[in-house]
Amino acid sequence: MYNYLSFCSFIVYIISIFLHRQYIRMIKNFKIFMMEIGNNRVFFQYVFLGLVLLTGCKEKPQMSTVGTYKTMNISLSNTTVSTSYSASIRGKQNVEIRPQVSGLITEIRIDEGAAIKKGQSLFIIDQLPYQAALETAIANVTSAQAKVATAQLTADSKQELFRENVISEYDLQTAQNSLLEAKAALAQAKANEVNARNNLSYTVVKSPVDGIAGMIPYRVGALVNSSISEPLVMVSSEDEMYAYFSMTENQLLSMIGENGSVASVIENMPSVRMLLNNGKSYDVEGKIDAVSGTIDTRTGAISIRASFANPARMLRNGSTATVVIPFERTNCIVIPQTATFEIQDKVYVYKVVDGKAVSAEIIPFRLNNGTEYLVESGLSAGDIIISEGAGLLREGTPIQTAETK
Repeated sequence: MYNYLSFCSFIVYIISIFLHRQYIRMIKNFKIFMMEIGNNRVFFQYVFLGLVLLTGCKEKPQMSTVGTYKTMNISLSNTTVSTSYSASIRGKQNVEIRPQVSGLITEIRIDEGAAIKKGQSLFIIDQLPYQAALETAIANVTSAQAKVATAQLTADSKQELFRENVISEYDLQTAQNSLLEAKAALAQAKANEVNARNNLSYTVVKSPVDGIAGMIPYRVGALVNSSISEPLVMVSSEDEMYAYFSMTENQLLSMIGENGSVASVIENMPSVRMLLNNGKSYDVEGKIDAVSGTIDTRTGAISIRASFANPARMLRNGSTATVVIPFERTNCIVIPQTATFEIQDKVYVYKVVDGKAVSAEIIPFRLNNGTEYLVESGLSAGDIIISEGAGLLREGTPIQTAETK
């Protein structure tokens, strides 16, 4: 508006200069002036344009208009608010199978993805060196037993000679010490035999759990040992699966405040649902059964675990899904989030009071489904609020209601 008035003033100034010059000429020579008027049509055009602009430069008074907005009557209802969390799926038992001895793989007795039973043989590692070590250990035990028997005879003989005062006490003690040394050597030989038997048994790699075999990165002839970077195979128990997801510290603290303790939170937590990656709902409901005792310092989140039965083997270790936690509320107020706006982390709505928009702060429930708020305070049954476009309004805006629900 300011630029428009300045333009009008400039036009008036130019016209006044032009008129002043024409007036001087008229005084000097009226006849010449009359001739110029007859020939100079531009003069009259400028005069007419100036009058039009002066008329248009007057500001028109603004009219206050009454807008029509969608509104809703606040009423009490029963509702279920659901919140979703991204989750990773893990088997209840997810075991890395690694060799306990080194050697070449001579046989692979399973197929990738096969069902595995506890105690089933999975791999055979070259047994020849361990069989030889066992036979050596057995021979050492036999030798040690013979030495013990010889030392025992010597000690008994020395004992009789000592009683008859044929030998000194020193000779007797030496014989007894030799017997003890032979027995210690026998015990060591037996321990080596046990160790050799164990190593030979470790050449047959068995599964400690029931489950499903993963991919096998090794083939027959590969040299493996207990420090290999990749396990021989991964066996996952899939009768029951765990879904791990994260919750913010504030959300957990709110739950603890309502229930009194973490144990009460777990006990009172409702059954949860799972949405698979294809968008379909998993048929079996789960239960939250564990809350981490530590907070991730990088994200400030707390890990939560929910368990799901897996009778059809639909859930697989390593997959992802979405855990949905429902919260049922009775006699509560639910409003769309489009009816709210935020200022400095506080949530507001516009009530319609005496035909005008009046802002009011509300306190929503700690969880929401992304489209609605469950209001804990700030609204009462019977209130009328703007249901759409609240962020575009101003305090005191006249409202003509188009009531919706």
